[in-house]
Amino acid sequence: MNRYQLSNSPIVYYVSENGHDQWVLFLHAAFVNHDMFRTQVEYFSRFYNVIVPDIIGHGSSTNTKKGDSLAKMSQWIHEILEYHSIDRIHIAGVSVGAVLAQDFANKYPHEVQSLTCFGGYDINNFDPKMQQENSAGQMLMMLKAIFSVKWFAKDNKKISAYTEKAQNEFYDMNIRFPKKSFMYLAGLNAMVNVHAPTPRDYPLLIGCGEHDIPMELTIVELWNQTEANASVAILPGAGHCANMDVPDLFNQTLHRFFENGTL
Repeated sequence: MNRYQLSNSPIVYYVSENGHDQWVLFLHAAFVNHDMFRTQVEYFSRFYNVIVPDIIGHGSSTNTKKGDSLAKMSQWIHEILEYHSIDRIHIAGVSVGAVLAQDFANKYPHEVQSLTCFGGYDINNFDPKMQQENSAGQMLMMLKAIFSVKWFAKDNKKISAYTEKAQNEFYDMNIRFPKKSFMYLAGLNAMVNVHAPTPRDYPLLIGCGEHDIPMELTIVELWNQTEANASVAILPGAGHCANMDVPDLFNQTLHRFFENGTL
């Protein structure tokens, strides 16, 4: 993959361009980096051109300036697509990446070929009580990190992945997360319940792992009730970061969705 960083952006991103007609962009979870999609890049590069950025404050995207924030991720992604002359793209996010993918779809819907959200929630229609519960859980994890990133990473890997292999891979990335980057994640709430739900002109896939927390399974069920045309996938043997727990099944599921617009 080739490494890029546009002159007006802190976002470092990686591109596997192989002359295919269609493009896919993957957005990773909090506390890790684009490497969480290593197996996805290997698989999808056979069929699509692939982009994997490090979101602000993560991986190599830490050289920021005053005013840079999570709220600008959609604009930076838009500029990446413009730079590579990409009209439309399949965009897939996991966890926080699913929130950012939806924010991009809200702001640039004409650039979305399909939208995939795993381990996320509907940012245009998120129940306030669930939002409070979700925020409280995030705050508790952040307090642990203030005392010890290692302690935080040990606990977080059990929440973020189900298989031992995926947990260890998540931990190895999480342990390198800089404490100062927590401030960027505070911007997530500013994306929630801002845009009114509107009909989508692109296919939507929502899902999670069967071993994700109970609230996430409930969120997917409720989200599906409000998105009549959405495809839904609950992946067996997977936890929160399903792409890491069951990469083959995740890849096959997304590939079928990208090709057909449905499951």
